[in-house]
Amino acid sequence: MAMQSSHPVQLFDAHGPLSQKQSNEILSKLKNNDVETHIFDRHLPFASEIVDSHLMIGNKVELLIDSPDTYRSMYAAIEKAKDHINMEIYILKDDEIGNLFAELLIRKQKNGVQVNLIYDSVGSIDTPHEFFDSLKESGVNVLEFNPVNPLIAPKNWQVTRRDHRKLLIVDGQIAFVGSANISTEYSRGSLVKSKSTVRSKSTRSDKPWRDTHVRIMGPVVSEFQKLFMSIWNEQKGERLAQRNYFPELANKGSEVIRVIGSSPEKDYNPIYVTLLSAINSAETQIFLTSAYFIPDPQLLTALKAAAKRRVDVRILLPGKTDSALVYYASRSYYDELLSAGVKIYVRQDALLHAKTTLIDGVWSTIGSANLDWLSFLNNEEINAVILGQDFGAQMQTLFENDLKSSTLVTLEEWRKRPISTRILERAGRLWVQWL
Repeated sequence: MAMQSSHPVQLFDAHGPLSQKQSNEILSKLKNNDVETHIFDRHLPFASEIVDSHLMIGNKVELLIDSPDTYRSMYAAIEKAKDHINMEIYILKDDEIGNLFAELLIRKQKNGVQVNLIYDSVGSIDTPHEFFDSLKESGVNVLEFNPVNPLIAPKNWQVTRRDHRKLLIVDGQIAFVGSANISTEYSRGSLVKSKSTVRSKSTRSDKPWRDTHVRIMGPVVSEFQKLFMSIWNEQKGERLAQRNYFPELANKGSEVIRVIGSSPEKDYNPIYVTLLSAINSAETQIFLTSAYFIPDPQLLTALKAAAKRRVDVRILLPGKTDSALVYYASRSYYDELLSAGVKIYVRQDALLHAKTTLIDGVWSTIGSANLDWLSFLNNEEINAVILGQDFGAQMQTLFENDLKSSTLVTLEEWRKRPISTRILERAGRLWVQWL
């Protein structure tokens, strides 16, 4: 696929499309004049042609590091909800954190705020039906995505098709998106200090988790809402109560954002293709963080090619994991990447669960999509692409802080690993398309 286009990039605000002159002026301001990049003139026109959603100006973004601060911010937003709450989540557990949110959602529903919840049947398979029944009995509109139970499964049921999104929309005005599920298991963050007011007395796991989420206000929230509605309608959820799901939105900040949703129902994965295009357009740096990294041949080729043209390619991966098979399958690609000049770091002190990328200091993405075959082919995923050097600087600081708690893998040391480890890597490689 030729990842170039001569089509001009058009930006949108709350009232519709901007003129080409206005769009060009804003894009010019977003560029980091100290860094050469083709993101704006080569990648963005291509992305505009393959992605359904618009590039929206006038947004405010708050970076949330780890689940404790994410839970605190989400909980506070739900507390203040006046009209509706839409939540789409992969894992929602019947544990301390899960019940904190469930109790709040029930209370808001009883106070007249309509709550609509989508949860994934496999992701939340350990959560008893009684947990969701209590939500339904209070009036919460609950939708189980692609039910595992064959008696209630849709006709086109596929066990591998999952809703892996982590999305919360409050009153159509605030959106949260990222990598954090809702469970006590995730409630121990990697940061020493957390301001969270949603505290856990105990955790299922004593391992800290490293997640990244964002809180967004502004015109782009309507794009998140459209994606929530599309899943609800496609899964034939009960008719939603009439609420102001698409309020008039004012500019809240200066960030330019595009929302990208992927689905196995589409002919291609727009999150993956957009990322691949951005990587192929990179001129100076690619800082990639992935919880589950099992690249396909195209992504491998793009990363190696970037390193060979002297782009600073750094990949941050887990040193500890909740999936041994994925862990060893991922490691089977190290030698090929290291030989091409890609730098690989492994996070040692926490379970790395974040999914982010920063390219050329001006193109950032945060969301639910991993770099593995499940995300590429089978999952409903959602990512936010945020343009500009101001937010890019925050992302770079975050990445550099992660590297301080990580170990650089060198090719010399890597080739000294034991034969037993190599056997596990080869075994994991056999299952890559199922991971």
